[in-house]
Amino acid sequence: MTHDALLRAAETLQSLPHYGALKSLQRLGGLTNEVFRAETDRGVFCLRLPGKGTQDYINRAHEAQAAYETARVGVSAPVIHFDAATGLSLTGFLEGAVTMTPRLFAERAGAPARAGQALRRLHASDAVFASRFEPFAMIDSYVQVLETKHADFPGGFRETMQAASAIRAALAAQPLPLAPCHCDPLSENFLDTGERMWIVDWEYSGMNDPLWDIGDFCVEAELTVLGEAELLAAYFAAAPTPAERGRILVYKAMCDLFWALWGLIQHANNNPVDDFRAYGLNRLARCGALMASAGFAQAVGHIAAAGR
Repeated sequence: MTHDALLRAAETLQSLPHYGALKSLQRLGGLTNEVFRAETDRGVFCLRLPGKGTQDYINRAHEAQAAYETARVGVSAPVIHFDAATGLSLTGFLEGAVTMTPRLFAERAGAPARAGQALRRLHASDAVFASRFEPFAMIDSYVQVLETKHADFPGGFRETMQAASAIRAALAAQPLPLAPCHCDPLSENFLDTGERMWIVDWEYSGMNDPLWDIGDFCVEAELTVLGEAELLAAYFAAAPTPAERGRILVYKAMCDLFWALWGLIQHANNNPVDDFRAYGLNRLARCGALMASAGFAQAVGHIAAAGR
């Protein structure tokens, strides 16, 4: 972490009203934003400074509403301040909660079940989000952003997009009721106390097919077969149907396509945090491999057969 980042965070915090004198500041991470633990004489907070270029693809006003709504229903941290114009946010700090990783989801007893319970609380809540998360429309918009930036598309990309068209049609023909969804269930967006899992970071949230969250989470947390079974048992009241399992599998592939494009945008924006081109190419290859795997066409067929 650079001195400039610390100074920028300290100046930002001290410019906000009513948060007192700064006592300590610690960088927590973040791929596209800068996130800090900030202790003042008024308490401990989580400060987030929005990242460069994020205004190209994130609606901060929609994110603000989702942050307030999920705090209200007890899924996320309390919101202290949120600038809907810039994305600057200050929330309560969840003391004692561990930021999760794929390794921790494998090692912490009951963690997949607690994540399933947290996602169920979110999806079953009366939270209302201002936006609708439409993965395929956003995939189209990401392609347009990359074209505007004159980015090079990797080999096989057009073929993957064409194959995704049939999946898009099958899902559109059998829609599920929309629910408030996180839509970016990265492991690091889950905070675990050992008794309860909290979910944070609502940049991509919207009303969506709730099984997108489940499929995407399984990929991001790198769940084993047993871990996925634990998640699904906690999430569903009964065993998932073939159509539900089909949707989860299909969304595993589509989330890789979605986040591959996101990674290529980060690369085009010269985001220095990671090698985002390699990230995008790896996810695109994994998407193609899953769509070509045994059972994928059957999964799409289960989705189509659900309405017959």
